[in-house]
Amino acid sequence: MHDSRELVLARLPSGVPIRTTVHVYGEGTLVDGDEGPELDVPDDGGPVVYAQAAQHGREVNGAAVLRRLHGRLVDGGVDGDGVDERGETKLRGTLVSVPVADPLTFDHVSYTTPESLDSINANMNRCWPGDPDGTLHERMAARLWPFASAADAIVDLHTGSPNMLTHTVYMRGDEACRGLAEAFGTDLLLAEAAGDDADTEWAERNFGGKFRVAATREGIPTITPELAHSREIVEEAVETGVDGMMGVLRREGVLAGDPDPWNGTVARNHLGRVTAVDSGLFHSEPDLAIGDEVTDGQRLGEVYDPATFETLQVAEADRDGIVYSVARESTVTAGATLVGVAERIEE
Repeated sequence: MHDSRELVLARLPSGVPIRTTVHVYGEGTLVDGDEGPELDVPDDGGPVVYAQAAQHGREVNGAAVLRRLHGRLVDGGVDGDGVDERGETKLRGTLVSVPVADPLTFDHVSYTTPESLDSINANMNRCWPGDPDGTLHERMAARLWPFASAADAIVDLHTGSPNMLTHTVYMRGDEACRGLAEAFGTDLLLAEAAGDDADTEWAERNFGGKFRVAATREGIPTITPELAHSREIVEEAVETGVDGMMGVLRREGVLAGDPDPWNGTVARNHLGRVTAVDSGLFHSEPDLAIGDEVTDGQRLGEVYDPATFETLQVAEADRDGIVYSVARESTVTAGATLVGVAERIEE
C-alpha cells in the first residue's frame, strides 16, 4: 500500500506556501489533520522507519534513492503480492519518506537558504526539532518533526562532494545507531560524539541542532549516510543508497530477512581536518586519493602564492587515519579544508 500527500511546511512573505510531499508505504496511512496530513499507524502496525533527503538542496542523490526505492516497493513488488529479488512478499510495518525536506535550498541548488529568507538559521540542519513559531527553517523542521518522531528508526540521506568517501555517520557510543549504520552497509562508518562528550571543535560548529542529534536524543536510532557526488545523479551512489535503505528496512523488521553482514571500518569524524593557513592555490600530492591510509606527519600537498610562487604551507596529516575528503578545487581561502582525515577507532 502506498499513499502520498502534499505538506505545507511554511509560507513565504508573499503568502506563497512552501510545499513538499510525504510518502507512506505499508501499514501506515495519511489522514487529514488540523494543519494538513498526519501519520496514522495502527497499534499492531509494526515498526516505523522515517527517511528524508535533500535537506541540503544540492544533495540530490538521496532524492533519487527514495524515487528508486519507491519503484522497488510499489512497482517491483515488495509490497502487496509481488516478490523482490530476495523473496520478500509484504511490508511488515511502515516506511515514511520525504524526498525533498528543504524546498528552499533545493530550488536554489544550495547548501543553505538565502539570507533574505532565514538569516538566523540558514542551514536547516542546525535547528531541529524546530519551532512552529520560529524562523522559516525552524517552522519547516517543526512541521516534519511529527512524522520523524513517530519512527523507530531514521535515515537522513545526505550527499558529499565527488571528492568525499561515501560513509555513514552515527552517534558515537549508541549501539542502536551503530547497528543501524552497519545495516546501511557503507564500508566506512564515522562515529560522532554529542552533548557533554563532544569535542570542542564539534561544539563550536553548532552541531547540537542537527536532525540526527535531535532524534537520537529522543531515543530514536538515527544515521546520516553521505553518498558521493553533490549536484548530479550518479548511478553508483543511488544504488548504494537503495541497498542501504533495504538493509535498514530488513534490520527494523519492515521487510523480512536480515541485512548483509558488515565488515568495514569505524573512524572518528570531523577532527582530522587539515585546513589552509593562508589563501592561495592548493596542489595535493599527485597520488593522494580518498580511501588512502595516511600517517601522522605525512605530506598531503602544498598551498602556494600563484603570483610570487612562494610556498605558503606544506599540508601534513596531524594523525594516522583514512583520507575521506580532498579539496580538488585548487583555489582555497584561509581556513578552508584541504584534506579530511578520519581517525580509525575500535568501538
